[in-house]
Amino acid sequence: MIYNNKTLEMKAAMQTAEMMSAAARTAPKACGIDLIETLVLDGDDKDRLTNTMRDIGQATKRAFFVRDAGNIDNCYCVVLIGSGTKPRGLNCGLCGSMNCAAAESVGLTCAMSVNDLGIAIGSAAATAMNQRIDNRVMFSAGVAALKMGLFSSDVKICFSIGLAIKGKNVFFDRPGQ
Repeated sequence: MIYNNKTLEMKAAMQTAEMMSAAARTAPKACGIDLIETLVLDGDDKDRLTNTMRDIGQATKRAFFVRDAGNIDNCYCVVLIGSGTKPRGLNCGLCGSMNCAAAESVGLTCAMSVNDLGIAIGSAAATAMNQRIDNRVMFSAGVAALKMGLFSSDVKICFSIGLAIKGKNVFFDRPGQ
């Protein structure tokens, strides 16, 4: 059987997305509490995400949502990494509140959740880099994923990492950058 580059590249992107999901899962978490969720979108689901990004960009007059949607159009798939925001009970005050109970009562996001998400994203992006797959972390697609309700109701913050395999990195020389 003969496999062409497009078939092999799609397979490589999806295998990398699977490894990125595992990397996000095994990244260190504050107090050992894992609130990370991952999703991978391709095909029609990826198209629905980029359409939502364009809608958000047009409605809010934030052109970078439309630009980022174009980048994801040029990707084989997009990895979404989200996190719940449940306080860890450390009473650290990094969220700006006196303690976790006060933070939760006013709906503040636990700083440990943001930190855990950042570490998970870094681990996932490094995994893509190690596979030599072009990638870019974007919050715009994360906003669209949350708006679409793609995650469980626990997930309140989300970022995305698009995976592209082209002769030239689609994430460079972006208009409006």
